[in-house]
Amino acid sequence: MYGSKCFKLVLTGFALLSCLVVVGVQAEESGFAKVAATVSGSALPEPAVQTYRLIHQGGPFAHEKDGMVFGNRERLLPLQKRGYYREYTVATPGSRDRGARRIVCGGAASRPETCYYTDDHYASFRRIVP
Repeated sequence: MYGSKCFKLVLTGFALLSCLVVVGVQAEESGFAKVAATVSGSALPEPAVQTYRLIHQGGPFAHEKDGMVFGNRERLLPLQKRGYYREYTVATPGSRDRGARRIVCGGAASRPETCYYTDDHYASFRRIVP
């Protein structure tokens, strides 16, 4: 009696787990963003506001790597073809190097479709809303 109830419970748990795995894989393959948070452009730190303006003006940028292709290896942004995303440095006061803050934009470099802000070197992103 207990054996069949236990078996049914295990089968039900396995079926539920399988569904969760399939849904997760489908969401990742469809390119759904793992970026849920947003930040208003006016709520960004002042150096990020300056970088955001420069991006939309086409520069000039302070760092040689600004405007380079961002590979999205972390797969935290919506999946796109290579070359879609570009990264830009956001000045970090007191940092001796480029620091951890970046803005990553997708679309044409001269007219980005969407931009994301990270202050933890790509561990998380917030979509910038104008």
